[in-house]
Amino acid sequence: MAHVNANFLKLASGYLFPEVARRTRAWQQKNPSFKLLRLGIGNTTEAITPHICEAMHHKVDLLSDRRTYTGYGDEQGDQDLREALCDFYQREYGVRLSVSDFFISDGAKSDAANIQELFSPSSVVAITDPAYPVYVDSNVAGGKSGAYNGVGYDGLLYLPARKEMGFVPEPPKEHADLIYLCSPNNPTGSVATKEDLKAFVDYAIRHRAIIIFDAAYADYIREPRLPHSIYEIEGAERCAIEINSFSKNAGFTGIRLGWSIVPGSLETEDGEAGLLNRLWNRRQSTFFNGASNIAQAGGLAALSLKGRAECRMLVDYYLENARIIKEGLEKIGLVCYGGVNSPYVWAECPNQMRSWDFFDLLLERAHVVVTPGSGFGKEGEGYVRLSSYGHREDITEAVEAIKGAL
Repeated sequence: MAHVNANFLKLASGYLFPEVARRTRAWQQKNPSFKLLRLGIGNTTEAITPHICEAMHHKVDLLSDRRTYTGYGDEQGDQDLREALCDFYQREYGVRLSVSDFFISDGAKSDAANIQELFSPSSVVAITDPAYPVYVDSNVAGGKSGAYNGVGYDGLLYLPARKEMGFVPEPPKEHADLIYLCSPNNPTGSVATKEDLKAFVDYAIRHRAIIIFDAAYADYIREPRLPHSIYEIEGAERCAIEINSFSKNAGFTGIRLGWSIVPGSLETEDGEAGLLNRLWNRRQSTFFNGASNIAQAGGLAALSLKGRAECRMLVDYYLENARIIKEGLEKIGLVCYGGVNSPYVWAECPNQMRSWDFFDLLLERAHVVVTPGSGFGKEGEGYVRLSSYGHREDITEAVEAIKGAL
């Protein structure tokens, strides 16, 4: 008789974003005549830029001719794209990495979930609270936690990121084997300094731990003093895996393209340098046939000087949206964080309201969808996340609707 993987049964309630979508659909069915304004899920809305589109069109043309058609590519990613990423890190971040450290994927979310497969189920996992839900759920499904206890999962080590800390956590006092970090942070919009990251790198080296660093929003950082990559911190190549994506800077949320960096110099308690790189290579070669060759052509164009200029313009558009949201809400007395060096605004619920209650209030009165902070963890209760991903006219209309409702 077949048995289900009991670890999936530990997962508490529904995944955050489908629950937001379910409640939104239910409200819209009851109110079909009202326009709904979405500041919830971080889904990009602006068109793919011309240079990147041209590159993908050209790749499609090559595929339409048997003389230039290509099928399966390397599971690790096209060599040209991996070399371009290697050059990009050196050019823009001053970071030297090897081409063999880069693995192209279909997006950061997949890698953030799959990377935990490299590590023992007995690993002690430390996760920022609040945090992107995939970090928690993938480790629960992977057998690295106990049962849900009403506020979190037994066995996981939660690192609180509260407003008095600037929403940046401190390294754990206890021993951890894996540490998940995200900067700029989703959902709070906070950005770790080099000093913040150095504390985690030093901890990881002492404890022979591995940091999983999600840098999917790195292009939103506009202050030169702030690190875009964890490899800007000395020693990080010995203890950190970095995950990134073309989704939020080039608009590839639907095209799907990302990468992970698994340095050959990574060390674990029971494995020599290079083992994790070889294991991730084996994992990808076994379970993955490589990212779309059309998407990779777009990624290569996005890394060119012309493509980078277009991506910066796209990011600037969303950053201006974030400014409009933050300043608009602050004018009516809401306390807001993020929205600078980040596409997300993290707003305190007024009058000590709970997150889902404020979600419902904004949906009913303003017809605006946000994301309840409690869905990101216990420390997210009492906040909502507002996304700057939207057309400018809709962003402005949503802010005015919230002002009118409150």
